[in-house]
This record gives sequence, C-alpha cells and structure tokens, in this order.
Amino acid sequence: MAEWRARDLEEMTRLGEALARRCRPPAVIGLEGPLGAGKTTLVRAVLMAMGHREAVPSPTYTLIESYALPAGRVHHLDLYRLGDPEELELVGIRDLASEDALWLVEWPERGGERLPPLDYRLRLGYASTGRRISGLPADLLMPEDSKDA
Repeated sequence: MAEWRARDLEEMTRLGEALARRCRPPAVIGLEGPLGAGKTTLVRAVLMAMGHREAVPSPTYTLIESYALPAGRVHHLDLYRLGDPEELELVGIRDLASEDALWLVEWPERGGERLPPLDYRLRLGYASTGRRISGLPADLLMPEDSKDA
C-alpha cells in the first residue's frame, strides 16, 4: 500500500485526479478519518476530474448524492450522521447497489453490511504539513501523480 502527503488543496486535487483516472465504475472506495481530514475535499476533486462542473455539497444530511457524469455514475455517501445501518434502506441503497457506479463513501464503518464490499479503504489523517492519505494501492499512483509516490 502507498501513502500520499498533501500539503495543500492543490496536492489534494492532484490525488483526486489520480483516483478519477484509475478508479472507474464499478468500484467502492471507503474514506476514513477524523472530521476535517479532507474526505469531502478529496471527493470533490474526484468528481471534478470526472467531469462534474457544479458545486459539490456534502451529503451529511441527505446521506447520498448521486451524479451522472461522462465517466460514469458516482454515488457520494457521507454516513457520519447515520444512526443505524438500516437507515440506508430508507434512502434506496438496494436500488443504488444494482448500478455499475463508483461509490465514494465517507465513514463506511457506519454502513455495516448494508454497503457493498469496499474495493479500497483510504485512511486520511493529519500530518505535520497538511494531510496524510494511506491505504492507496501501490499501482494507483504513477510517478506523474506525485513526487512522493
């Protein structure tokens, strides 16, 4: 597994672009880490790199935001406020699971078995200079994606 260090928004955006190039539907990416670690920022970068041109709201209250993009369907889930995995049934998780889509799931541990199995589990955290992202498959990042890869 590889690790990425993002000193600023520009470097986090580059990571999002790398993920968008290499993680195409169908795939499920779990994003773990404390509040403010950059999970939603990374999702925004992936969506923009896949062709989304509008604002990207955090689905903290709606749980799920879905996007039909030129590169494929994307579901962004933020499960921070999820009280019980059963609540995912109320927002149509079964219907979404039948689609070939890229899933970007913040706080995946709260979804339990209601979520499809994760293909990647990224852990975001604080570093002395910016953010640290671990759990990246070694072949995900190419030399042009990062000086640190």
